[in-house]
Amino acid sequence: MGGVSEDLSTSTLHLDSDNDQRVYFVPYRWWKDAHDSVTGDAGGKRGLPFLASPGSSYAGPMKIINSIFSSDLVFNLRREEDSSQNSENGEVGISGRDYALVSGEMWVQALKWHSDSKSSTRNGGSFSAAENNIADVYPLQLRLSIQREANILGVRISKKDNVVELFRRACKIFNVESELLRIWDFSGETISFFSNSNKQRQSDQELLLELQVYGLSDFIKCKEGKKDELANSILGNSCGSSLMMNGVSGNGSASCFRVNSSVFSGSSREAGSLGLTGLQNLGNTCFMNSALQCLVHTPKLVDYFLGDYGREINHDNPLGMNGEIALAFGDMLRKLWAPGASPVAPRTFKSKLARFAPQFSGFNQHDSQELLSFLLDGLHEDLNRVKKKPYVEVKDGDGRPDNEVADEYWQNHLARNDSIIVDVCQGQFKSTLVCPICKKVSTTFDPFMYLSLPLPSTTTRTMTLTVVSTDGSTPAPHTITVPKSGKWEDLIKALSISCSLKADETLLVAEVYNNRILRYLEEPADSLSLIRDGDRLVAYRLAKDDEQMPLAVFMHQSIEEQYINGKRTTRLKAFGLPLVAKLPSAFNGSDIQAIYRKLLSPFQVPAQDALEENHTSDVDAIEKTREVENGINSGSACAIDPLRSEDADNSPSDADLQFYTTDEKGFVRGSEIQVGEFVVGSEKSKRLYVLVSWPEKQIERYGTRLLTSLPEVFKSSYLTKRPLESVSLYKCLEAFLQEEPLGPEDMWYCPTCKKHCQASKKLDLWRLPEILVIHLKRFSYSRFMKNKLETYVDFPIDDLDLSMHVAYKNGHSCTRYVLYAVSNHYGSMGGGHYTAFVHQGGDQWYDFDDSHVYPIGLDKIKSSAAYVLFYRRVVA
Repeated sequence: MGGVSEDLSTSTLHLDSDNDQRVYFVPYRWWKDAHDSVTGDAGGKRGLPFLASPGSSYAGPMKIINSIFSSDLVFNLRREEDSSQNSENGEVGISGRDYALVSGEMWVQALKWHSDSKSSTRNGGSFSAAENNIADVYPLQLRLSIQREANILGVRISKKDNVVELFRRACKIFNVESELLRIWDFSGETISFFSNSNKQRQSDQELLLELQVYGLSDFIKCKEGKKDELANSILGNSCGSSLMMNGVSGNGSASCFRVNSSVFSGSSREAGSLGLTGLQNLGNTCFMNSALQCLVHTPKLVDYFLGDYGREINHDNPLGMNGEIALAFGDMLRKLWAPGASPVAPRTFKSKLARFAPQFSGFNQHDSQELLSFLLDGLHEDLNRVKKKPYVEVKDGDGRPDNEVADEYWQNHLARNDSIIVDVCQGQFKSTLVCPICKKVSTTFDPFMYLSLPLPSTTTRTMTLTVVSTDGSTPAPHTITVPKSGKWEDLIKALSISCSLKADETLLVAEVYNNRILRYLEEPADSLSLIRDGDRLVAYRLAKDDEQMPLAVFMHQSIEEQYINGKRTTRLKAFGLPLVAKLPSAFNGSDIQAIYRKLLSPFQVPAQDALEENHTSDVDAIEKTREVENGINSGSACAIDPLRSEDADNSPSDADLQFYTTDEKGFVRGSEIQVGEFVVGSEKSKRLYVLVSWPEKQIERYGTRLLTSLPEVFKSSYLTKRPLESVSLYKCLEAFLQEEPLGPEDMWYCPTCKKHCQASKKLDLWRLPEILVIHLKRFSYSRFMKNKLETYVDFPIDDLDLSMHVAYKNGHSCTRYVLYAVSNHYGSMGGGHYTAFVHQGGDQWYDFDDSHVYPIGLDKIKSSAAYVLFYRRVVA
């Protein structure tokens, strides 16, 4: 951005591509005073002078009218060959209409001199750019054209290239109608304009130049009317200048000094404030932008990457990336912290990332925490100060004090891992394993880069299931409350209470989909998270003492007649809820039909002619159904066989219903089951699957609504919103540190028992890092689904106190932290949008939304979108 680009073609021209410095437009006298004092030479470096004069972007016959209606500011710059002598005699640069073009290094040096001259009470401290030095930098886009007349540049400043406020300022600065205006180029950027190659360009071609304007605007005060304290911010590094952000004193060199730049509080911010630079979205890269903004605002990392970090790049580390990730990250950080920077396109960093981490290639959405994990590890390996890692043997504690063993582990870790990332971001766990058999205790002390905390559920989950009995009673929905993170046995227990399950009964729960049983849910240890809100579950109430008896699973199929091209055809269509019942050890076709008719009895409705004659209400129909049910419960013959009841005309006859063997999905119609024929079920599953074909006229005589309308586990709508869960960050930490058994896939080998066992594991915080990164595990994955937890985590902003959670009570490290950045995720799993909140001094926070940066109130920092929290340690 410090060079010139050809706007009207696809190529880009950098006049000083080696340094790629920014060009600053400053008052001439401000620059001259600083330069003469630093060099001790009143003559100093001679600049290339230009005199401004009115110009026009249109030279045709309508020139005057075009100038009136044009939204562009146009003038010419004529090179003055004799003005250098006048400069030495002090005849120019006195008025406010003389300006200078200087490089970034020159501008920073001038800032240092002016700051030191204004404040002599720093006791030799480092240079600190004040608010009116830094915030008054803003970019201005100029379009330059080479005129046919020698030594003349045409300048056009357009509203299309600049925001309205900056264009208004430019009109005041470059008003050449009333007074003379001179510009002195000390940067050398304009020399190439007059090379032979550029002279041959057509006059209608333009080059785009971005100036960093300093000291020439009406300073915009904060709306609160006051300036905030100096904060941990930073200037960019250019031409060997070492710029730091924590107030470290300079090294005495005239060209190498350190800057403690200022950041201000307020709801209004001028473009170019340090550190308030966005990152362009390259296509679903908001996850990357969010994580990067949090890292590039980490104080010690900013200090480090604006210094001479290149000396620590480890090119010999086989676990590293030859320093390429570190260099790409450092280059991007410097661009983001440069004065007057516009949004940065992180293409170089993205390409390096895709090269060394192919999972982040392309333009799919990813997890900001996964990127952060890779980047921290990659930066550590690229910057590892250990060139040759020694072999370290891990020794058992042998009853030694924990602090002694922990220090030994830590020193062994540092012997192989020593980088700025270890210095700032790594802490230490105490991990305790206990064998459940011999009670052997194994204690290790392992490093960590961040904490991944679970979100314990503070509420329960409401689930609705349909209970179907085999005694002829009507199926009924039951809504129960279970722990959201509970097991399947929790659901069975709650449902048994809800339906008043008897001691000699059991429940067989199945998921029904498309009128078929999709799966049976029979594992007590399975997690309830496997059940989605949109699932439809049925609990079949069966006799417990007959667990070895085979099951009959009835599925229903309607026979619909259709006429196609005048020909009668039949179509088979599944309908209704599958019915389940126990079978006797030996059974034939008659037994199967009798059991099926008993299961159908709750769905039988009165005769249609009786309903029409008496206009029977729904209540009468229910009473009629109850009478039938009572008959069934009394064990009467008519209850067992509706065909022999007085309503036999309403019941399907043996000729009407056809029974077939089928598979578990009901897709295959096997052999027809005859009345006296013995039937053999599946020996493996102990289940007989029966497909029953219904004529259409018989379906109309049964209340099949109960068979077809199954409620969902949880019916969500705009009117029924779930309550927002809330949990404290401390509760998340306690859940993370609590003792728990290892999973079957993480068995531990006990050295005493000489075998793998499911040991119990307990984690404790032992050594805390300077920068504590906390990952909230909002995303959960299972075999059947992915889910995001919208739990609201109440996390401290100003005072995170971990003293009660640190096992090493005699340690001297401080346990108090303050929040300085948050990576947020909005939306659902597999999509959504990432942003970052960053603290910038005082009570001022900013929302980094890709290329856009906005002030944000303190009350907006906490939300259910918070995903990764960044804390820095404070000394009490």
